Amino acid sequence: MNTSELITLFHNNHIELANYVNALPDDQFLYSKNGKWTAGQQLSHVYLCLLPISKALASKEFLIQKFGKIERPLWDYDTVLANYKVALANGGKAPEKFLPEAVQPEAKKELTEELRQILDSIQQQLSGYSEEELDTIVMPHPLLGIMTVREMFYLMAYHAIHHLRQTEQNLPA
Repeated sequence: MNTSELITLFHNNHIELANYVNALPDDQFLYSKNGKWTAGQQLSHVYLCLLPISKALASKEFLIQKFGKIERPLWDYDTVLANYKVALANGGKAPEKFLPEAVQPEAKKELTEELRQILDSIQQQLSGYSEEELDTIVMPHPLLGIMTVREMFYLMAYHAIHHLRQTEQNLPA
């Protein structure tokens, strides 16, 4: 998947989640089944996960100095997803800084606008990376460890859909 395809997948998956959550009536937006996150919390969690990525992407030099370059074979999309699913199955959970607060229906529009803004920012940042940089510059993930920028975006593109499916599954039938 080249940079353009990766940016499109990443963006479209996040917009799909945001559109779904925004279309929910208030009672479903607030619904929590068995202590699971509400739809608003799912969207908030995805947004919270993008904040440090946006900050990190702003400086290639910082990433290289802090984390170096990849020293293992590259993971393709399917490998990233398989590794993520194994980490979750082994009890992996979001670190506290990515845990969402309660989200009220009145906050839908603001949260969605903030998500759209960070998506636009990330798209611009990511388009400034060459194909080679996507495969050599790394950043940390709390469950999967050091990942290339491309691998992180494979995961983040999937992450939005993962939380969309969780939202769908947690709503009343």
